[in-house]
Amino acid sequence: EAEDPAELGHDLTAEGEVLVIVDRLKVAPEIRDRLADSMGTCFAEGDGEAVVLIADAGGAPLRFTERFRCPEHPEVVFLDPTPQLFSFNNPYGTCPLCTGFGATLEYDVDLMIPNTTRSIGDGAVDPWEKPRYRKERERLREFARERNVSLHTPWEDLPEKFRNEVLYGTEKRVGKKREGRTEVSFKGLIPFLVSREKKRYKQYIRVFLRQYQSPTTCSACGGARIRPEALRVRVGGRNIAQVGEMPLEELGPWVDALELIEMEAQIAATILREVRARLSFLIDVGLGYLTLSRQTRTLSGGEAQRISLANSLGSRLVDTLYVLDEPTIGLHPKDTSALLDLLLKLRDAGNTVVVVEHDTQAILSADHVVELGPFSGERGGEIVFEGAPDALQEADTQTGRYVSGKSALRAPEKRRKVNGPCLTLRGARLHNLHGVDIDIPLGTLTVVTGVSGSGKSTLIHDVLFRAAERELGGGETSAKEHLGEAVGEYEALEGLKHLDDVVLVDQSPIGRTPRSNPVTYIKAWDEVRRILAEQPMSRERGYGPGHFSFNVSGGRCEECKGAGQVQIEMVFMADIYVPCDMCGGTRYKRELLDVKYRGRNVVQILELTVDEAIRFFIREGKLGKTLWHLQQVGLGYLRLGQAATTLSGGEAQRLKIARELSGAAGTRGRKLYILDEPTTGLSGEDVKKLVEVLTRLVEAGNTVLVIEHNLDLMVVADWIIDLGPGAGYRGGEVVAMGRPETIATVPESATGRYLKPLLAGG
Repeated sequence: EAEDPAELGHDLTAEGEVLVIVDRLKVAPEIRDRLADSMGTCFAEGDGEAVVLIADAGGAPLRFTERFRCPEHPEVVFLDPTPQLFSFNNPYGTCPLCTGFGATLEYDVDLMIPNTTRSIGDGAVDPWEKPRYRKERERLREFARERNVSLHTPWEDLPEKFRNEVLYGTEKRVGKKREGRTEVSFKGLIPFLVSREKKRYKQYIRVFLRQYQSPTTCSACGGARIRPEALRVRVGGRNIAQVGEMPLEELGPWVDALELIEMEAQIAATILREVRARLSFLIDVGLGYLTLSRQTRTLSGGEAQRISLANSLGSRLVDTLYVLDEPTIGLHPKDTSALLDLLLKLRDAGNTVVVVEHDTQAILSADHVVELGPFSGERGGEIVFEGAPDALQEADTQTGRYVSGKSALRAPEKRRKVNGPCLTLRGARLHNLHGVDIDIPLGTLTVVTGVSGSGKSTLIHDVLFRAAERELGGGETSAKEHLGEAVGEYEALEGLKHLDDVVLVDQSPIGRTPRSNPVTYIKAWDEVRRILAEQPMSRERGYGPGHFSFNVSGGRCEECKGAGQVQIEMVFMADIYVPCDMCGGTRYKRELLDVKYRGRNVVQILELTVDEAIRFFIREGKLGKTLWHLQQVGLGYLRLGQAATTLSGGEAQRLKIARELSGAAGTRGRKLYILDEPTTGLSGEDVKKLVEVLTRLVEAGNTVLVIEHNLDLMVVADWIIDLGPGAGYRGGEVVAMGRPETIATVPESATGRYLKPLLAGG
């Protein structure tokens, strides 16, 4: 029969620690096996803990543990240091609060109240101005009247207490004071948005809420993205987040200087050898200024290319065929020289390197050159030259004339004036920019250049464009800001009164489905549909322009919804598209194909290239002029119905330029056009065509600002802004600013050194 512990005179539950004896031993050499067996039993039964009491020693007991625990703070237990623990892409190692992003989304007052000069009556509180929230909008106006606040006073002039009440809500006590019961009299904007989160399973709710959130550094990990337990592990006095924040050129010496005991050195020998090799390759391709924690989406095209190249170099393969597709994209001529040296090292190691390239430096550095042509698209596909670079310079081909300088762009005899109105940005600050000042003469072609990673995209995209877009929009935040992208700070932006709009022409895709194509993007398909709808058979059958659209119901194939392809989900792999069985990839119902214009039906018209379509629609002036703009930006080889998903970044950018030209035809503009490396993928002859297009934009009264490394484009520019002097933290400064001839005389300018011989006719 069990006895009550209280009756025994000792309550074990009141003890801080209760030990169970597993074995009693007398120290002697022959008990070694028994001791090991007993300790194993202790660890197994004691959840990894064991205590050894030494009789008559009078000292503290010896405590042993299988866990990672601080001896001075036993209550702190560490996790097993597995590789997964140090990865923010693994659920085991990621920060539980931010799930590995380093930031959490918080509601931003600046996004909720985008224009503080507006009043409540004019829609200052943006979320409640949506048609769906009419009741909340009326309740806000009622609350303002209850507080005797004018509906027509600008938000920034309203009492601070009232503004806080609108944002966070109000409460009033009811009932007995000691009960502390409360009743919400006005539900504030932020509590309202939080209450909407329970319906985040609806897409429109997610989109609605995301508009008013901005990233905030995670409070749990401080932006490290790793769980706190991983940050407690240190090597050489640094945790993994601190190591990740070190520039690569500093990380190498730090690794070399690690002081390790003999056992640690043996364990880490292979790891350290691999780390040193990979760091060496990244530094060799000119990326020593990057940190390991740098997010991939913030890298420029040139930086991403060089990281891929460093990965190939790190494999240390021999007797291998390397195929590189325009590796000099996004590279300054100085960086191109370093890249070419690395390619030569690959060659000298016994590999074969094949490079698809337009860059003159790369062509002249090759051992063997193969030129395809003579033109693009249907008129190309032939080998027009094969041989050494020296022989190419003597060949009468497009590339031969270009690399020899016979058909290269020359500096104009008279440049445009730059002493008129200017767009001036003062004190630009973001990433490696620390108070940058620039002047952009309006009505000119201005090129922003500098070594790769010097801060060009940060300055123009994230500061100038965002600021101009916001101010020209009357203080409204841009759609991109709603997505939480970084927006730089600046002290002043002057000269916007001379502009009506700012247009960013980047290399983002024009469409993400096969239904989007060049002819629909530039609004030329409307004319084609009109022409087909006017044909006798269309009138006889009652077909209108809508029947020839593959974006709406009518004449399109309903099986593939006019895409010509059917998307198949591959679950664990990327989705694939296969031709539609119903229409055979034509996109239309069969009866629509009976309607023809000059012997071609709608499908056959979509198969025409731009060059062919211009000749085919010779009698259609409006359509021909629109297609002509595509031809002028070097896209005459594209087929009218080519899916947007098959276009390169450079083709997408030139397509956007053609659309702007088409829309601006016959009008006098006052726009600022910002282009990001428009010469990507262009040959020398194509660059000349692009310059002619940009010149027409400028002559129409617009200002063209180009981020570019192409020296030919710099030669014909009216104004150059050269950033540097280095990359990353060594850059972010204006090295030189002025006419191309001025840049060429600045000793500190890397651009000037390459530009000088071209200006001299070399």
